[in-house]
Amino acid sequence: MATETSQGTAPASVEALKRVKATETEWDARLKAAREESEVALRRSREEAEAAVKAAETEAERERTDRVEHARVEAAGLAAAIVAEGQKAAELAARGEGRRPADKKDAILAVVLGSFGKD
Repeated sequence: MATETSQGTAPASVEALKRVKATETEWDARLKAAREESEVALRRSREEAEAAVKAAETEAERERTDRVEHARVEAAGLAAAIVAEGQKAAELAARGEGRRPADKKDAILAVVLGSFGKD
């Protein structure tokens, strides 16, 4: 009877081992599939991120170029206005006219001091 008992439990143990092995195989397959899915998702995310960075760099370069050109035009206009104002001020100074009485200082002093020299 002892042999019957050991033979009776042996098939049950083998069946239990087979179930364990089947479960391990199933979970190994699931883990492998999950790893592959995560690698694909990671690869896709990296590609999307790289594309987004390239698009952002392109947009930033375009915007920088636009701003530089706008600043260049604005600076050229400002420089032209400054030059025009300087030329106008130079013409007025050459004629003895200016924006302030201090600009006519030499002419005023000549008139005032000239009257002292005639006495």
